[in-house]
Amino acid sequence: MTAPPAARLLHRHLRGQWPAMRRLSAWSVVESLPMFASGLLLARAVDHGFLAGRTMTGLGWLAVLAALYAVGAVATGRVYPWLAATVEPLRDSLVTEVVAAALRRMADQAPDAAGASVSQVTEQAEAVRALVGTALRNVRQLVSAGAAALVGLALLSPLLALVICLSVALALGVYAAFVSLQIRRYRAVIRQAERIGEVAATVVHGVRDVAACAAEDRAAAAVGEVVDTQAEALRAYARTRWVRLPVLALGVHLPLLALLVLSPYLTAHHGLTAGQIAGGAGYLVTGLQPGITVLVDAGGTLLLSLAVVLGRLAEVCAVPEEPPPGTATAESSGIEAEHVTFAYSPRAAPVIEDLSLHVPEGTHLAVVGPSGTGKSTLANLLAGLLEPRKGKITLGKVPLPHLDPAHLRSSIALIPQESYVFAGTLRDNLTYLNPEAAAPALEEAAAAVGLSELVDRLGGYESDIPPGGGDLSQGERQLITLARAYLSPARVIVLDEATSHLDPATEARAEEALATRGGTLIVIAHRMTSAERAHQVLLLDGPVPLLGTHETLQTRSRTYADLVGHWHT
Repeated sequence: MTAPPAARLLHRHLRGQWPAMRRLSAWSVVESLPMFASGLLLARAVDHGFLAGRTMTGLGWLAVLAALYAVGAVATGRVYPWLAATVEPLRDSLVTEVVAAALRRMADQAPDAAGASVSQVTEQAEAVRALVGTALRNVRQLVSAGAAALVGLALLSPLLALVICLSVALALGVYAAFVSLQIRRYRAVIRQAERIGEVAATVVHGVRDVAACAAEDRAAAAVGEVVDTQAEALRAYARTRWVRLPVLALGVHLPLLALLVLSPYLTAHHGLTAGQIAGGAGYLVTGLQPGITVLVDAGGTLLLSLAVVLGRLAEVCAVPEEPPPGTATAESSGIEAEHVTFAYSPRAAPVIEDLSLHVPEGTHLAVVGPSGTGKSTLANLLAGLLEPRKGKITLGKVPLPHLDPAHLRSSIALIPQESYVFAGTLRDNLTYLNPEAAAPALEEAAAAVGLSELVDRLGGYESDIPPGGGDLSQGERQLITLARAYLSPARVIVLDEATSHLDPATEARAEEALATRGGTLIVIAHRMTSAERAHQVLLLDGPVPLLGTHETLQTRSRTYADLVGHWHT
């Protein structure tokens, strides 16, 4: 029979701590000796000591019991270092696996990767470590108190043990009947906690869209709705905790009451002694009651929480069967989007909806629109960094997922607004995407985008750039990344506001250079002058994108005309 995924996950992360767990078990057995012997020694002290008139004998048996409790106290002190050695390494290994799984899910654009993975790393992985430590402490108490009491009771009086075991079994049956309901309701609590993270992450990620659309109340209502849902899930789970009352009544209180009420009858007709009655009551009060209480409380909170959280993490850490990477290559730099829809979560409003776009090879396309209309999202989709939820994007008529990953990354270069300049020489930075570029190519790229003056100021291509770019301005960093794109073998270059820190003349020079180098250029426009230079312009504003030339869009779209007029004003 195959173990559940949660059990396999826990076993995988604890198997390196077996030596510590063996020592923990050994000291726990020693710790349970006082409970095991308490009823037997108490019965001897009463029957063979105090009731027989031999007070010193009775005190002697109690002294033996006290000595066993001292041994148990020493064992308890030895337990905790081995408990720590068992549990503490669990945190690092589990968080490592969960972080790796979260990164896989984000790379694969899993539906709940944005919020749920954060919850799993920051809350659930740490919760497992804490719950395992607490559960081990409580399981030891259950074994040392409950199991030792039952074994001692069987040796003290098989008749009492049989009756009490039947009552305990009935109590455990009642508890078991509610376990599946508790698991379902607690799992709902965990799911709703993740849902809060997912919805909040969606709102934060789209804060510009929220502000642009004046949708603050709608966003607050969406988050408030999932918070209220989790509160109701918590209340439903709390109602299942009432089961502890009948379990404790059947497992402890009813047997103890019956033993005390029927003690005259049991001593008169069934041969039980006063010491056995006292020992049985002692086992019930000091052994079974704490044991069953731990079972109900730990099972209803700690063990249940551990099972549900581990089950959820096992789902996340499971490595899905991935399709083999594509092997195709694109023969041209024409890029197309066919009925593309994208949203950052299944329940979020689409950022891009049913977009169809044809950008032939050699086209210079500008993408414009108000803030928050999905321009940067479109750039990531066209570069293959995001995957559409519906529709497909092709390069040279080949869907992006079917392309060989190395070919895709070398064919499309996305230059974001945040320029990436690393520690190394200026040559290293410029040839990052084309390490074989020769000196004439470097000179051509620098002259084309307007970098030559910076090269001279720095002292040539072998000059060092410190970590973080040193004293380079944001505009100079953007010029370096633009020259890097010019030198790259990419046949499609996507500029996502990558010229925002350049003056208009330098921006025009750089865009013209990239447009005439060959291939396809897509510019997420920072200035409307970028649209005036482009062959085609895509306007993102509202449910129906508009594609045309700069001249035709001014007559077809009031929004575009207003953008142009506002910019020139």
